[in-house]
Amino acid sequence: MGVGLAERRRGALTPDERLGAPGRGDRLSSYLGLRWEDAGTIRLTAGPELLNHGGMLLGPVGFALVDYGMGTALWDQTTTDEGIATTNIALNFVAAATAGELVCRSTVDHRSRRAASLRSEVYQGKRLVITAIGTFAVFPLDVYPTHRGNDQAYQTDG
Repeated sequence: MGVGLAERRRGALTPDERLGAPGRGDRLSSYLGLRWEDAGTIRLTAGPELLNHGGMLLGPVGFALVDYGMGTALWDQTTTDEGIATTNIALNFVAAATAGELVCRSTVDHRSRRAASLRSEVYQGKRLVITAIGTFAVFPLDVYPTHRGNDQAYQTDG
């Protein structure tokens, strides 16, 4: 008997099973100190290593926070036989973020079989510092069999 769509939804998995979601446990998210509250909310404490010489958050850090946020929000709505990939993200830095706590909230606005549109807002306290919109590709994993679960596919000679 096959597994139904509802049983294959990522949201139906336990927190331990969802650890394979984008970013959870990878080196960059660990370095940045990303902390997931739920599929749509990520926190980051911006310390000196994530700030430019003027004391403001580095742009790539804001981008990474949004990308991980969107990816995780969408990942929670995929099935176990689907993969996702960022195709475009546009950020608007509406206020300067400085050292301290940042919260990224991401939502899926629309999802079809092969694409999704998302939005994110990043706050520092009550102040909105970044807005973003993005699109992601959704694809069957059998098209890319080495996408997940095959560490040898990512090893290089040397």
